[in-house]
Amino acid sequence: MKRCPECGREYDNSMMFCLDDGTELLYGPALTDGPATAILLSAATPAEAPTRNQIPSTTETALLSNTGGNPARRKNSLIAGVLGVVLVTALGVGSYVYYARGSSSQIGSIAVMPFVNDSANPDVEYLSDGMTETLISSLSRLPDLNVKARSTVFRYKGKETDTRSLGKDLNVQAILNGRVAQRGEQITLSLELVDVATENAIWSQQYVRGQSDLVSLQSEIARDVSTKLQSKLSGADTAKVEKKYTADPEAYQLYLKGRFVWNKRTPDALKQALEFYKQAVEKDPTYALAYSGIADTYVNFPSYSMALPKDSMPQAKAAALRALELDDTVAEAHAAMGLYLSDYEGNRAGAETEYRRAIELNPTYATAHQWLSTTLIRSRRFDEALEEIKRAEELDPLSPIIGVNVGDTFVYMRRNDDAIEQYKRVLILDPGFAYAQSGLAWAYYLKGMYKEALPFFKRLRS
Repeated sequence: MKRCPECGREYDNSMMFCLDDGTELLYGPALTDGPATAILLSAATPAEAPTRNQIPSTTETALLSNTGGNPARRKNSLIAGVLGVVLVTALGVGSYVYYARGSSSQIGSIAVMPFVNDSANPDVEYLSDGMTETLISSLSRLPDLNVKARSTVFRYKGKETDTRSLGKDLNVQAILNGRVAQRGEQITLSLELVDVATENAIWSQQYVRGQSDLVSLQSEIARDVSTKLQSKLSGADTAKVEKKYTADPEAYQLYLKGRFVWNKRTPDALKQALEFYKQAVEKDPTYALAYSGIADTYVNFPSYSMALPKDSMPQAKAAALRALELDDTVAEAHAAMGLYLSDYEGNRAGAETEYRRAIELNPTYATAHQWLSTTLIRSRRFDEALEEIKRAEELDPLSPIIGVNVGDTFVYMRRNDDAIEQYKRVLILDPGFAYAQSGLAWAYYLKGMYKEALPFFKRLRS
């Protein structure tokens, strides 16, 4: 029971204020020695509720019984009672809105950290890395979710990280950690989604599947994680997240091996990647993503002095076209086609069309924004170029080459002070990055700071 500390009347626990004088009710017995008129407002619903014309409402009965029929007192009591009921209702509605909002809150940014290989076998490192990258790619297809790029999160691979510091550095709301173990034909994946602000686990799950179920497992975890991040997904968004490019688990593993070595970006690694991708399409000739990998590899051969453009670029084009013939929604294939058109055919308009299509398909694909920026620079559309390269940097903040391209854009815009600061920031992240050293040297030179530029030019010659 609750009581009014002023008049001593007792009330049911559901009441907040005294209907007589409006005083806030307290728990405990009445202070007065005499009997108090009890007002019991039952929360039970009668089997047949009487109509309003048959009997007065519970509140009206209570007010009449406690005012002795005095009109003035009845008026004051009625006002106090109405205020009490309004306040209780407001509190209830407020609580409902608060909790309803909390239950439907969405996480707008996430970093999927490199999954840890718990297999004690370095030969299956491709699996933990590949599952991480595939999940990043799947989540990136959600239109309202900012997912940090692979090159950014993989800079933390093998390092001890503090969740809150990591979230601040990457500017994300949530971190997803994972551990992968393979024992014979069995794969065990453990995931934990952590709120950066509180460092509390939002969700955790363990999956145990056979190796033949690897493709379906990847789709399952992408769906589960996405539903924990965003409470309401459209059917189209769910289809994007769960999309499977192949049903062949062997082809999928060959693709993962190709991506694993391709990301090392050395001539030998690119050759190995090409072989894995070719084996993947032999297993599944309809594997669009593997053809896209072939295009990505051939298009990089000239940059690593592995082949002349006339030898590798046509093969890159053929692979990209095959990928798009199989599946026009592969953003990476459109980007590879754009690079071919830009760097080999000099077709800037065609390249821009391909890059923008890639961005439309995957707005968080940092490389497409980066390559589009380069094409815009060549067309002297510097403001647009800066917007695109800054977007790429936002998506992939720890990529040294994207950081350098931001500085390059400032140079073309004759903003040499901004360029110098940008190149310095890249060198803090990667002190030995030659492109950043070269950019800084030229920015100093263009600004007339020859003394500052000279050490960098000497370093580049050595």
